[in-house]
Amino acid sequence: MNRKMQLIKVPGINGLGKTSGCRNAGNALLDELKEIYSNEEGKPIDAKLLDLEEIHVDNSNVEEQDELIYENALESLGSKDKVIFLGGDHSISFSIGRAFLDYCSNSDEGEEPCLIVFDSHPDCMPAMEEPSHEEWLRALVEKGFPAENILLVGVRNSDAKEIEFIKKNKIRIMGMNQLLMDLDDSCDIIMEFAKDKKLYLSLDIDVIDPAFAPATGYPEPGGLTSRQFIYLMQRIKKMKNLKAVDIVEINSEEDKKFNNQTTRVGAKILAEMI
Repeated sequence: MNRKMQLIKVPGINGLGKTSGCRNAGNALLDELKEIYSNEEGKPIDAKLLDLEEIHVDNSNVEEQDELIYENALESLGSKDKVIFLGGDHSISFSIGRAFLDYCSNSDEGEEPCLIVFDSHPDCMPAMEEPSHEEWLRALVEKGFPAENILLVGVRNSDAKEIEFIKKNKIRIMGMNQLLMDLDDSCDIIMEFAKDKKLYLSLDIDVIDPAFAPATGYPEPGGLTSRQFIYLMQRIKKMKNLKAVDIVEINSEEDKKFNNQTTRVGAKILAEMI
């Protein structure tokens, strides 16, 4: 059985009416990927040869959407060495995170789960019954994901309720100043955090400065350059314990105003993760 890498399009959205343009980002990313002939390691990229699936969700039924994403993610995590999920908005990470947690719990080795989130926001607002892109991480912790195994990177705008939740649960944060003080050293710390655990990497495009990735729901100034982010991904990608990746919050419809700049950055990131 082929247990290598799989790409899964996940057109899930639950962004309080603000992320509908993210629904087709997976298709847009793959279209841009066709223009990338190799990654920076010199590995040829041929989109036609990728193991590609799609989770067909109904965005009008969020409960059903969440369960469908969970079931498909759990199946893929059990059959592939690495799975890359193409969102969609960040709400999909709640269902993928639940599947990842159950995959680790049910594995023969009893893997310890680790979640590293690159995001300009902590997404820890008080959760609704079906968590939106603003609460998915809080809901995941409340579902049992070990908070001590979560690292938030690049956060630079947090609500007071989120700060309270993060402090109470001792979730670690690496802010922008710490990250940029020494990018190499910071990357070492990030990778050390995930050592000896199974790693799920969640990538919200808004961790990148809007000068480089403007088409996202809540752009925040003062982010990473696209070059800095790609460098970090190139290093983290080498970790043998990297099991799951998601790329979310690219509004491919809005991006048409920006000559598809954000989508092209996302495709570049994808090429380096393959």
